[in-house]
Amino acid sequence: MGAEGSGWATCISRVYVVLVLVIYMYYDAIKNRTGLLNVPLTLDVARVRALFALGFPAAMQLSVEVGVFAAATALIGTLDPLSLAAHQIAINTASLTYMVPLGISSAAAVRVGQALGRGDVHAAGRAGWTAMGLGAAFMAAAGVVLITVPKYVARAFTNDPAVIHTAVSLLAVAALFQLFDGIQSVATGALRGVGDTRTPMICHLLLYWIIGLPLGYVLCFKLGWGAVGLWAGLCLALILIGVVLLIVWIRKVSSMAAYRVAA
Repeated sequence: MGAEGSGWATCISRVYVVLVLVIYMYYDAIKNRTGLLNVPLTLDVARVRALFALGFPAAMQLSVEVGVFAAATALIGTLDPLSLAAHQIAINTASLTYMVPLGISSAAAVRVGQALGRGDVHAAGRAGWTAMGLGAAFMAAAGVVLITVPKYVARAFTNDPAVIHTAVSLLAVAALFQLFDGIQSVATGALRGVGDTRTPMICHLLLYWIIGLPLGYVLCFKLGWGAVGLWAGLCLALILIGVVLLIVWIRKVSSMAAYRVAA
């Protein structure tokens, strides 16, 4: 079925996931008597407004992040097939390693939120820092792999020497931002746990689209760096995002600790 078959496979998998989650939700509600089935279905405007205020910035942050890499792919596609092939190898590899801190980020949001819900700010800070350490450690290890054996990574995708050679250069750039990508991902989750979804959104919007992508465009097309230039711009943006969100999290932890002492 070609490309259409890939689309149908994606569609089927999405429907499957929704069905499984809905079935398990009802099963859990009945088994553990969570009270979910007894909740009135009347529209609670105040609750919807609160959820939207919290969820919309988080959705925009994801859109901004996914969008900038989609834009980078489109721009690299105007260069040549070799650069686009190497870019796909590098972006798929970086996306794969990113899945681990992304999962840890979700766990951090839950653990931090639960700790704050029971009034334990110390546990909230500890949960956030533990998640940050796990995410950073994994991504640092991933960075070491990408910088030491990039050819083996590229060969998992292709045997074309020219594509491998170009992919190695992009994987080297990816290795530089792995640590900071892990930090920014987990910090975003931890900040969601304390109810701050706007700061990551603003941070990603400004640093990706105002600094990273324009700089990458200049390096790629004006200075002739090619795909490496575009990746270099995004790399700088990711490093800055990681540093900024880490600082924001440190300040959040300090403010929570000060609030606890004052209380």
